[in-house]
Amino acid sequence: MIPRYQRILFWSLIAGILLMAAFLLHGCQQAHKRLAALNDATPIAAPTTANTEDVTLYVANDADASITPTIKSLALPQEPTVRARALLDHLLTGYAQPASAHPLQSGPAVDDVFLLSEPAQTNPQKITELAVVNLRGSFIDNHPSGVLVEALTVQSIIGTLHAVLPQVTSIRFLVDGQPHDTLAGHADLLRTYPATDTTTHPVPPTDGP
Repeated sequence: MIPRYQRILFWSLIAGILLMAAFLLHGCQQAHKRLAALNDATPIAAPTTANTEDVTLYVANDADASITPTIKSLALPQEPTVRARALLDHLLTGYAQPASAHPLQSGPAVDDVFLLSEPAQTNPQKITELAVVNLRGSFIDNHPSGVLVEALTVQSIIGTLHAVLPQVTSIRFLVDGQPHDTLAGHADLLRTYPATDTTTHPVPPTDGP
């Protein structure tokens, strides 16, 4: 017969092993959550007291090379420069989601948007606005390279700003506050783009001969 003190010692060891296993499992779960949080650098929208309103985002689709105006209900600040940055944050954050039709890597993309008044070329008495979009270097470094995918990103930004800020007539891009040649090797970031409706539709297939 096993002595009583040995039975107590045995069950104490079993309880200690189970407790240790539970502790290690909890630690692994917490470490996994921390790693997942580090990998997903998508910016979280800051709390705002602004009323929700319907705005139009010009959403890109790589599959058919289209830009489609899409109405979203968003709470945006009213100050124009902050409004423009928040708008582009919503647009580009959407491209980092798993089901995105124009997939981009998660992470902050826009550092600032500046609105500069300038006289219109055809009428110096009329004041128009130039929007300067200051992109982050990390966004440029991680953007997919390709003529189509880069053009869609630029057109998406231009169309979205045009829809929500009608006073803006032209758009330029900076990267970390400096001029930059291309987005990822193709789309020109040194030129000034007209702020226009950039909606594009896929070309329907043609019948064979």
